Amino acid sequence: MGDKQMSAAEVVAGLHDGMTLGIGGWGPRRKPMALVREILRSPLKDLTLVSYGGADVGMLCAAGKVRKLVFAFVSLDFIPLEPYFRLARQRGAIEVMELDEGLFMLGLKAAAMRVPFIPTRVGLGTDVLRHSPQLQLVDSPYDQRQWLAMPALPLDAALLHVDRADVRGVCQVKGPDLYMDDLFARAAARTFVSCDELVDSSHFSQGDEARFVPWERAQTTGVVHLPCGAHPSACAPLYGFDVAHFKAYAASAREPDGWQHYVERYVACTEAEYLERVGGQTAIRRLPLPVF
Repeated sequence: MGDKQMSAAEVVAGLHDGMTLGIGGWGPRRKPMALVREILRSPLKDLTLVSYGGADVGMLCAAGKVRKLVFAFVSLDFIPLEPYFRLARQRGAIEVMELDEGLFMLGLKAAAMRVPFIPTRVGLGTDVLRHSPQLQLVDSPYDQRQWLAMPALPLDAALLHVDRADVRGVCQVKGPDLYMDDLFARAAARTFVSCDELVDSSHFSQGDEARFVPWERAQTTGVVHLPCGAHPSACAPLYGFDVAHFKAYAASAREPDGWQHYVERYVACTEAEYLERVGGQTAIRRLPLPVF
């Protein structure tokens, strides 16, 4: 069965410069931020990120660790454009492949299916083709039409955050939306998962608990127990995203040494110290869930 427990440091030690790294979650929701902070503390660099982006992308761009970004958006929701991503784009500091949400999903799905591309009508007649010249059209063998061929987005590794997991790599998400985390897990050669709660395997045989397991445990390479590891993003239904923290973070992007000050306060420390500096686990678990 295997015990897949790891530390965050062990996960990052297994990554390498220049790799393609998928980061699950969606904007300010269920991002594996504790694992991202561990990357920020490391010398890892020259990454290609694949993400429905939030502060994960912004922070890694601010730290100079991103060479290329494949994305559909990079947003904090109530702050429409992630501030450090904005700066990186304005400065031309990163190479980009800009997609819409549907094409991004199909790229992950193609990688998960181990096929080179998926034909689709999505993107036809839009500026996606103009802004992403990597995308090609293909002739259909069944009619006289051309279709957009969305290429697969294979990942060297994926980082995800879930509500709970066991040591075998069985993962559970009970929030209202899985986003594309199951596709990230299947599109990656290796998948590392942080979890708020580490539970006994018997948990998944109770009631309908197994219904909330979105991918096979064979897809999970390593499990890291990191309570509140999604903060400052949300992990519904356990806690919402930290609006005050995100506002301060966004404000730091307007200051000359804002990123360095943020790093000194929230990155150049242990994860336990980070949680203490943002108010502790009790305060995080009281953060209200967003209402849409």
